[in-house]
Amino acid sequence: MGDRTILKHQVCFSLYAASRAATAVYRPLLAQLGLTYPQYLLMLLLWERDGVSVKELGEELELDSGTLSPLLKRLEAAGFLERRRQLEDERKLQVHLTARGEELRSQAEQIPQQIARAAGLSAADLAQLNETLAKVTGALHAALTPNAALTPNAAPNSLTASMKEHS
Repeated sequence: MGDRTILKHQVCFSLYAASRAATAVYRPLLAQLGLTYPQYLLMLLLWERDGVSVKELGEELELDSGTLSPLLKRLEAAGFLERRRQLEDERKLQVHLTARGEELRSQAEQIPQQIARAAGLSAADLAQLNETLAKVTGALHAALTPNAALTPNAAPNSLTASMKEHS
């Protein structure tokens, strides 16, 4: 019973520590590009889908407008993107890469491989980890729905059952 409250046995701490370590490895690589980690994530999404709406960016990156707006403003000031009003509905903003933003993509292409090497995992291991984290994220988002029971004595859901199987 006491094992449940030991820090190193907590998935939340492992996720937190891994996230901090990954961000620390990203930091100097991104500094060479003039980007912060959140700016890099935003640029990744734009390299994937140029012309996305500000609303879609916020949803995809899970950022509120108070966080997203300053990111966009800084990237626009750096010349990497521009915000434009939609012609059909001027209330909506779309975000487009500039030529400079497109050029930055070629400089950023080696970053995933550098991170993979630093993590010491094979491509297959990283793909599996990414898949597992996506499942965890989805399950945790689902647990936040109004009907989900988040009480300590609630019956285990598929996430907790899966975690027990793999511990």
